[in-house]
Amino acid sequence: MLQDILSIRLPVDETYRIRKNSITHGAGKRLCVVTGIHGDELEGQYACFLLGKLLREGLEHLHGTVDIYPAMNPLGIDSITRGIPGFDLDMNRTFPGSDSGDMTEFMATKIMEDMTGADLVLDIHASNIYLAELPQIRINELHADRLVPLAKQANVDFIWVHGASTVLESTFAHSLNSRDIPCLVVEMGVGMRLTEAYGRQLCDGMVNLMHTLGMWDGAVPDVREPLVSSDPNEVAFLNAPTSGMFLKTKTHGTWVKKGETVGYIFDPFRGEVKEYVNATKSGLLFTIREYPLVDEGSLMGRILVREEKR
Repeated sequence: MLQDILSIRLPVDETYRIRKNSITHGAGKRLCVVTGIHGDELEGQYACFLLGKLLREGLEHLHGTVDIYPAMNPLGIDSITRGIPGFDLDMNRTFPGSDSGDMTEFMATKIMEDMTGADLVLDIHASNIYLAELPQIRINELHADRLVPLAKQANVDFIWVHGASTVLESTFAHSLNSRDIPCLVVEMGVGMRLTEAYGRQLCDGMVNLMHTLGMWDGAVPDVREPLVSSDPNEVAFLNAPTSGMFLKTKTHGTWVKKGETVGYIFDPFRGEVKEYVNATKSGLLFTIREYPLVDEGSLMGRILVREEKR
């Protein structure tokens, strides 16, 4: 059932409306699936579509409630804008919000109110237009004990536990976890695009999570065992040694050796390669530069420093 969780009148006879599809069958726990907080991140849209289709066709297997929020920032999605148009503001820096604040703070607090009582929230993001990411879940170390066991059921490739000092308190996920509502942050794919395989992978993970929560008694797909890292020294960053145009020669999800080339930066004027971008460590290339124009120092990739499983 489609429901408005927020409706605000705007100038020029327009309405800012945030909606959810609330699917309930029987009694049980509540899962919330959220995406579109950033308007240029669309990967979660396909995962929401697949989950909604699965629940519609197999409703008898659901025991509880699944709330699907495909577009938390609808104006951003409509205008292909990362933040909220007209406010020059990142929506994911406005939580937990305030009833007495401006429009964006009011929206944030109403979203938080609607999450009250959820047993698990998935906050699905894509990367930006510059980087492509392997499906992963990022967790604040303050909440790792509770969230890592759940994240392992989500069918992602990698769980990255961050230090508390790197997490912004004004994010949606941090605000929920601070209120004892477990929230997993998913990052996958690339901005402004859909990656069908990743949508299907995450949908399988959501089915498995529903089964883990006791909400689903239908077929449950096999899920992969993710790599888990909580050591900041295990993640190596690749940066551009010069400016120019970049062409990748390795895709994210590839195991690389130290010194191996993952792409090169070229000069289209002179017709020459300026620099090769080489792996600084051996391990799993879980992030790779997608946008070709780079400046010296631009982030080109990330490597999880591990031995490849045979």
